[in-house]
Amino acid sequence: MAKMVTDVICPFCGTLCDDLEVSVSDDGTKILDVYNACAIGAEKFLHSQAKDRVTRPRMKQEDGSWKEVTYDEAIEYTAKMLADARKPLMYGWSSTNCEAQAVGTELGEMVGAVMDNTATVCHGSTLIAVQDVGVPSCTLGEILNRADRIVFWGCNPAHAHPRHMSRYSIFPRGFFTGKGAKGRKMVVVDPRVTDTAKTADIHMQVEQGRDFELLTALRVAFKGEWLPDFVGGIPKKTIYEVADVMKSGRFGIIFFGMGVTQSLSKNHNIDQAICVTRDLNEYTKFNIMPMRGHYNVTGSGEVWGWLHGFPYALDLSRGFARYNPGDTTSNDLLMRDEVDSVFVIGSDPGAHFPNSSVKKIWDLPCVCMDPHLTPTTAVCKLHVPVAFVGVETGGCAYRMDNVPIECRKVVDPPEGMPTDLEFLERVVARVKELKGA
Repeated sequence: MAKMVTDVICPFCGTLCDDLEVSVSDDGTKILDVYNACAIGAEKFLHSQAKDRVTRPRMKQEDGSWKEVTYDEAIEYTAKMLADARKPLMYGWSSTNCEAQAVGTELGEMVGAVMDNTATVCHGSTLIAVQDVGVPSCTLGEILNRADRIVFWGCNPAHAHPRHMSRYSIFPRGFFTGKGAKGRKMVVVDPRVTDTAKTADIHMQVEQGRDFELLTALRVAFKGEWLPDFVGGIPKKTIYEVADVMKSGRFGIIFFGMGVTQSLSKNHNIDQAICVTRDLNEYTKFNIMPMRGHYNVTGSGEVWGWLHGFPYALDLSRGFARYNPGDTTSNDLLMRDEVDSVFVIGSDPGAHFPNSSVKKIWDLPCVCMDPHLTPTTAVCKLHVPVAFVGVETGGCAYRMDNVPIECRKVVDPPEGMPTDLEFLERVVARVKELKGA
């Protein structure tokens, strides 16, 4: 006998699809099937049922082998590591809920940690640009119902956000977009011929690292001024055509990804993209939105913004909040040997940081709190498995458009396994005892 849990939130990417249906065994312990999700989202739910899932903390021994320990021992090791550290790094926070992020920030304040999230190697340059020039944005619901001009710049939602185009941006029929894709113009700017680019009305195959020049050229084209024959490998005729397409819509949106944020010019690319959006608002209604990856990386920036005013690279080591990207960001701190312990929460720097930084993590006392076995769990000293947020526990997460959504619990976690919130609360209590607070 099975029961269906409806209106489930998918805890995979920043789209946070909220229409999933999950078939659960009658006793509420086993997920049988997942409906409406993309292949990656469905696997996120089904992976929680894996027979080889690690369900107890593991400590690395002197000979490199792993020894299973209790959660009490894991809490004691983590608390002592942080309490004894001169300047610990607490990194990740993108695959957990806002409640855990808030408690984790309390812990960071107590031990004088540097708090950093995955934006440091992703959309950190976007956050810098927004602080520079502001951001004209909207919600995904407004895009679904109003947008007739869609630009994907340096991103490939067909692979990274598989249901984005079918739920919000290209194919759905909204209140003022009754013809769906037939009533929309889609432009893709990407040096590669991606699956997203293949579906576009216009693909601008810009030269690698020449996004800033092309963005500037569009601002010139809006005013009908002179352009050279080619800018960033794109003929001026195409640039004028795209400028006219963008100006002629009723409501437009520029979605941009790491192809712009992590290429040459970094945050200045986003400065210019926001200025393009601002210029377009002289002719029509246009907005811009980053394609955030992890399902709650936006939430970690929001939580730290409420508490300390800064969205990432948050340095609490002096007893007050400091923020200086390039100085207080994770890789810079690791490369300069400025941190003496690492606590990784819900992310995988072992797979995404440069080798030199990963080697530093290997050398330091390191705890990784993550439901999965990852390259990071292989280099840390202690791996603490916790319940899956959005599957085995609920909590708040922020969608890529900064809309908060409450995730739902579908099944119970393995017996005796805490949520990340519960683990952090117990670590906070133990650190208070150790520090005599």
